[in-house]
Parts: sequence; C-alpha cells; structure tokens
Amino acid sequence: MKKLMFYSHDTFGLGNIRRTLSICSSLITSIPDLSILIVSGSPMIQSFRIPKGIDYVKLPCLTRTDRDGYTAKFLDEDSHSLVKLRADIILCTTANFKPDLMIVDKKPYGVQDELKSTMAYIQEHLPHTKLALLLRDILDSPDTTQTVWKKHGFFEAIETHYDDIFVLGSPEVFDLPKEYEFPATVRSKTRFCGYLQREPGLKNRMQMRMELELNDGEPLVLVTAGGGEDGTQLFENYLTGYQQLPKHQQMKSLMILGPEMPASQQTTICQQANHFPLIRTMAFTDDFISYLDAADLMISMGGYGTVCELLSLNKQAVVVSRVRPVEEQWIRARRMARLGLFTMIHPDRLNPLGLMRTIQSELDPTKETARGSSHLNINALPFLTNAIQNLFRKGCRQRVHHCNGTSYTFSALVALAAAQPALYGESL
Repeated sequence: MKKLMFYSHDTFGLGNIRRTLSICSSLITSIPDLSILIVSGSPMIQSFRIPKGIDYVKLPCLTRTDRDGYTAKFLDEDSHSLVKLRADIILCTTANFKPDLMIVDKKPYGVQDELKSTMAYIQEHLPHTKLALLLRDILDSPDTTQTVWKKHGFFEAIETHYDDIFVLGSPEVFDLPKEYEFPATVRSKTRFCGYLQREPGLKNRMQMRMELELNDGEPLVLVTAGGGEDGTQLFENYLTGYQQLPKHQQMKSLMILGPEMPASQQTTICQQANHFPLIRTMAFTDDFISYLDAADLMISMGGYGTVCELLSLNKQAVVVSRVRPVEEQWIRARRMARLGLFTMIHPDRLNPLGLMRTIQSELDPTKETARGSSHLNINALPFLTNAIQNLFRKGCRQRVHHCNGTSYTFSALVALAAAQPALYGESL
C-alpha cells in the first residue's frame, strides 16, 4: 500500500479544498493500492463527499488578515498558540502515518512556518518520504512573492527538502519560475502541469435546467463569489443593477452566496433577492459544476478554482477579481482576459449599471464570441498522476538517518523535540 499525505493550509475561501479533493479523488481512482490522508485547515472539508481511500485530519482554522498575516478563525487563541497547536498535530500525524509522499500546497514551510518541525523530522527519520510542492498558476505580484520567499527561506527549503515542484498552470498565462526569478536549482525541479479540468457534475445540463424550471433557450445567469467571505459587494451590485432593468429584460438568475459569508449579510441579500421572482438564492452546494453547466453566463470573482471550472466547460463569464490583500486574482483575470477567455471588470470600477450593460452584451445572441480556452492545457490531473507514480518508484534520497519503523505517540514526539530543540525548532 502506497501512502500519500496532502497538506493544505486552507485559510480562506473554498478554492484550496476543492482543488485538493479534485486532485486526491483523481489519484485514488488512477493509482492502485493508494491511501491518502489530507491534513487541512478548511472549515468546509466535512461538507464535501470524501471518496473511499481518502480520509482527513482537521486542523484548527486560521483566517488571513493581510498578505502574510493570520489569526484564529473560531477559537479564542492568539495566532502563535494556534500555529503551535497545528504544527504539533501535523508532526504527530506525519510520524505515525509515515507517508511515502507528502504534497505541500503553496507554502514550502506551511503557514507561519508550521511545517518546519515536520520537515526536520522527515529529514531525520523518514528517508523514504518524497516531498512535492504544489503551486497554483499565480501566487501574487512578482515583487511581493520574491520578497516573501526570500524572507522565509523558501528557496533554500526547496533545495533542501523537495523533490519536485508542480505548477497548476501554463507558462502561456504566467511563466511562474521566470516571473518570480527562481534560482536555477529550484527552476530545474519545476514542472508545469496545466490547469485542472473539473469532473462532470452529478447532473447534466438538461437535467439541471429542468430542475431549475428553465425553458428552451431561456438564459440563466449564475452569480457566485466562491466562499463568499468578501463577496457581498458583487451580489449587491448585481441586485441593484437588476432592479433597474425593465421587467421584460430581467433574466433568471441563481445566486450562490458561499458558506463563509457572514449570516447577517446572507440574510440581507436573500431579503433583497426575494423581491425578484426570477432570482433564486442558495448558500452552498457541493455540486457547483452541475449548476455552472446549466448556466449561460457566470458572474464571479477570479479565484483559481473558478477559472478552472470556466475553462473546463468553456463558459462565458464576467470576472470581477479580488485585488487585495494579494494581486493573484487580478493578475490572472487580466492575463486571461487578454487571451479572450472571459470579460473582466476591475472591482474599483464595478457599478450596478455598468455590470448590467456588460451582462446584457454577453447574453446578446447576435454577439460573436471567440473565447480561447480550447488551446490552454487543462490536463493537470493525468500529468500529476504520472509524475506522482514516478515519485513513488524513485528510491530514497540520501538523508541523515534511516527510519527504524518506530511509531511515535504525541508525548514521545514532544519529548523528542524537547531533547533536540536545534533540530525541531520551538513548535513543540
């Protein structure tokens, strides 16, 4: 039995956990005798269908405060104490699960360096364990990313600990190692996988449109903001603009608010939407792709997961990207809009009237569209399957000690770390 551990820090939105589960579900289907353990801080992981062969360890939730700052999401704990607790859980899980491969999402040392003690433990006791870093297509602006990576020693971490870097994107959109000026040793480990093609939904387009009571040829506009924590502005602009349309121009709409939108804001938006008989609202679905398949136009933010869904179904979209606290969405939206993949509106220029004009233009049946999604590589899943199988076949890298097969209790790990603070740092 091959064992894979997937670390996803997951501090904001639904994109990370959806991406993680998509990759893990594909791997468990494609690779025989594979067992996957996800270690995640997502507050929503329990709401998704988890396939057989996959389980998860839930970390206490953090939430992002700025580009590189975090605080406790639910617990009355300071961030330092909570990160220490998360680091302890990750280390204990790694020591007892003994993965053949550990995939780390986005941050080579994890949030607030919470993986440092685990990396040291793997280096010392698990020489057979391979390490792969998984990066989405864009992290942030080049200047900011280079500053953060140098500050936290991420390039050195990759040189020391990691076997491969997998980039879920295409250099045609953003040449990540070039734009972030990766050193040659790090660039040599970098592999572009392409974008993630989403699996079909539980219901096809016809079934979902019948369920939504749509007539043949009747357009459906889907409005979504991912997790919804910062999506209120988008929904408010849509509702205000919709109200100004003549009734004969009002189109059927589905607004998926997102499970992380504050309850008071959800209530306000639902009350406003109730005035319009052609608008439906829902908080969350774990079968989002079926609703997108049924839609003719999506209004959304520009997260990685949303863009992959648009590319997979070749859907028309109006993207209002996030520009703060990181510029990832804005850079992606701008680059992809230039390639003709969708229409983009800068959030600082978002207004109800302009949004409705853009929507009506997109829905105009006489408008010729020339979306360019077909030429972008969306075959990340088969690429990752092959790459990960190759990693499983590789032998041990040279490390300090060989694993002696011992299982560690949490208290034993605490004692071990206390005896060797220089090796394991202060997380325990």
